[in-house]
Amino acid sequence: MTYSFERTALIPAPPEEVFAFFAEPDNLALITPKSMRLRKVRFDEPPVRAGFRVEYTIRWLFLRLTWVEVLPEWQPPERFVDVQVRGPYKSFRHEHLFEEREGETMMRDVVQYELPFGILGSIAHRLIVARQLKRIFDYRARRIREIFARADVTV
Repeated sequence: MTYSFERTALIPAPPEEVFAFFAEPDNLALITPKSMRLRKVRFDEPPVRAGFRVEYTIRWLFLRLTWVEVLPEWQPPERFVDVQVRGPYKSFRHEHLFEEREGETMMRDVVQYELPFGILGSIAHRLIVARQLKRIFDYRARRIREIFARADVTV
């Protein structure tokens, strides 16, 4: 079964600045809950572009997991897509959209994913995964707004 998830957040900065923040791979750690213990393993040589590959580890429950993603689409400053090529999901596609709204940015995340393990994956989704994704994306939106609300932000 394919699941979908969307989240929007209004960011107090223009799309070019917000997109530039995402163009720096190390910034992912700034918007990831510390409990996930995100650790960079390897990134392609900058600059970020279509085909860029990222590898890191995360903590999920009591497991340490490797996550490898590729960015098949990179269209500054409007959108980019990352797709998991190795990790805990059967499939995971995350589209990031940035739209200018009176000098600010309406950021929209559109996630489509499938879990492995058939019926067990469906149960895990209902009991754990759906709530965790909501918490992760709520945290991300809050952190991004905080980062861009500071006068000293640099990207």
